[in-house]
Amino acid sequence: MPKTWTAFTTIDDKDRAEALGEALEELDPEPTGIGVFEIEDGSGRWEIGGYFVEEPNDVELALMAAAFGAQPFVVSEVPDTDWVDKVRRELTPVEAGRFFVYGSHDADKIPPGAEPLLIEAAMAFGTGHHGTTLGCLKALDRLATEGFVGRRVADIGCGTAVLAMAAARIWPDPVIASDIDEVAVEVAEVNVAANALQGKVRCIEATGFNHPDLRAAAPFDLVFANILMQPLIDLAPDMAAHLAPGGYAILSGILTRQADAVIEAYAAQGVALVRQDDIGDWVTLLLRKPD
Repeated sequence: MPKTWTAFTTIDDKDRAEALGEALEELDPEPTGIGVFEIEDGSGRWEIGGYFVEEPNDVELALMAAAFGAQPFVVSEVPDTDWVDKVRRELTPVEAGRFFVYGSHDADKIPPGAEPLLIEAAMAFGTGHHGTTLGCLKALDRLATEGFVGRRVADIGCGTAVLAMAAARIWPDPVIASDIDEVAVEVAEVNVAANALQGKVRCIEATGFNHPDLRAAAPFDLVFANILMQPLIDLAPDMAAHLAPGGYAILSGILTRQADAVIEAYAAQGVALVRQDDIGDWVTLLLRKPD
């Protein structure tokens, strides 16, 4: 599996922490994931981190830390085994409506009647523990409870493919899971096999909707995109073009302060907000294209 690097720093102000997290999106090489979290020790400090599949530029990180008044970034190469240990030590099962996300070490805890989703340690995001993934699973559960059935579903920026697998668990038609990162696609394929969903979830490497399989399957009844604010905004025209009339989009990876910008970008394309749900500092948006 390719190498992975982390780059972490701390700062004593929430607004500057969130602004630094947004700035990390512009790095080259770009991070495959970014996290901004308050350190729960009463210090009032925030941790900002990025994950990279190419070694980040130390000079750019130093300049960025200085510009935002943060501590110097600490860059580390991540051994593969760290991810396995992290899941086994720290990640407990997550319930989101009918869905139960768990690791194999918790297989004996699956509640009767739940839709189980096995997610093992992996170098991709989407275990259900983060507010963004949890929000998307809850939005999916709510849509299904209301009687919606997705027949053409795509998960753009799928990470572990947990959202694609959740849709495949409850609806009969195949789901496409795509990611720009080849590591994420490999992880997604492993998870699909572990959940016995081969043939129901097809994993592909793609940027946005730029893949013949996605173009051929469109228009979609439902599209997940749990990525970052700017990529979501950039995706808005293509999202509108690839959604079926009456189709839904479930979007996340958005901080509460970023939600209005994303909502406005999609409204400009005729895809309107149906519901906004906040979990901590993170937002999940349910939007719909008119009939």
